[in-house]
Amino acid sequence: MSSATAPMTAPIAPTSVADLNVRRTLVEDLFLKALFNIGEMSLRELGDYLCVKMSVMDELFNKLRKEQLCEVTGMSTGVHRIVSTTAGKSRAQTSLASSQYVGPVPVSLNDYIERVHAQSVRDMDLRHSDVERAFSHLVIEPGMMAQIGTSAVSGRAVFLYGPAGTGKTSIAEAMATVYKTDHVWIPHCIEIDGQVVSIFDPTVHGDVTQPESYELDRRWVLCHRPRVVTGGELTIEMLDLQYNPQTRFYTAPVQMKANNGLLLIDDFGRQRIRPEELLNRWVVPLDRRVDFLTMAGGKKVEMPFDVFVVFATNLEPKDLVDEAFLRRIQTKIHVGVITPEQFHAIFKRVCADNEMPYDPGAIDTVIELITRQFGQPLRPCHPRDLVNQIRWGAKFNGTRAEMDRSSLAQACANYFIET
Repeated sequence: MSSATAPMTAPIAPTSVADLNVRRTLVEDLFLKALFNIGEMSLRELGDYLCVKMSVMDELFNKLRKEQLCEVTGMSTGVHRIVSTTAGKSRAQTSLASSQYVGPVPVSLNDYIERVHAQSVRDMDLRHSDVERAFSHLVIEPGMMAQIGTSAVSGRAVFLYGPAGTGKTSIAEAMATVYKTDHVWIPHCIEIDGQVVSIFDPTVHGDVTQPESYELDRRWVLCHRPRVVTGGELTIEMLDLQYNPQTRFYTAPVQMKANNGLLLIDDFGRQRIRPEELLNRWVVPLDRRVDFLTMAGGKKVEMPFDVFVVFATNLEPKDLVDEAFLRRIQTKIHVGVITPEQFHAIFKRVCADNEMPYDPGAIDTVIELITRQFGQPLRPCHPRDLVNQIRWGAKFNGTRAEMDRSSLAQACANYFIET
């Protein structure tokens, strides 16, 4: 798979305030707010905080010093050390009353849109070996592997459905690792009509080793492709720009944070938002790859929707969505119960992970107990859950965890309900 390399794809650092492509007053206010909050700083320290070059800082400093909003207190390694004047503090306080955002200078909406399109999730060069690597820890039949690979190449939405415990979430999470070797640039934040929208989220955007070069635009962070997971907590409000009335700036919605990566809607149908409400909200984005977000004043903003969306559910698709919406989800993958051979293969891996001996005969007994005594089909979750039962029982009894017929029978009795 082709991987984005920093020298070829990295954004180049602007050398002037105009080249930042955001409002000059916004940049000046960030300069003064940072100086007000932190106190005396060198221009280089302030430039590192705002993630801009020294040429930009010199330009800002010369203008704000001329306006008597900051003043020099000394020199540090050939660079001015500065503080706010009384007038500078007053302007900073006025600016903080409008927005408490203080941090890296935002990138423009146009620059963000251009970057998202340039590193689209649809343009990745995926191969069969990439998918096999991502799913090497799971037992997946060849037919399903082909479906997964096809959906990953498409970059379009996929529907994973089937009974509980069949591994839908594990499959969806493994899909994200297909992209693990690929890198994208994520901005700390963007500017929309003078308002700041925070995008970079360290819990979502796993940053990699950053290139050490002042020639690169440090307002962008080099990251693995995003993986955003949301489940029952999802609400309709989470799909729009989140305005915080206390801090007075915005946070990007989940699908925007997932741009150029994967968004998993787990346990689809069990969210606080009704399925039809979510689907109606995303009919256009899934079809046209464009989303429309609403700002606090009601203005609509067009935003790229470059997201590989995975819906995972144990409910019947026909009971959740209509045919028109299913048509927009190009790939539907049924994840069902497994064969005895697959059950053995999974159990063997779980035993190895837990440093427990694998006994094929004991597993045959477990299969007999599950299917006959408890009347249950074999599911991929059973080996892990039963081994956990054995480990917990051994810990309670102060003994060593053993994989034998007796411990497995007790684990089944604890886990299953008799029919």
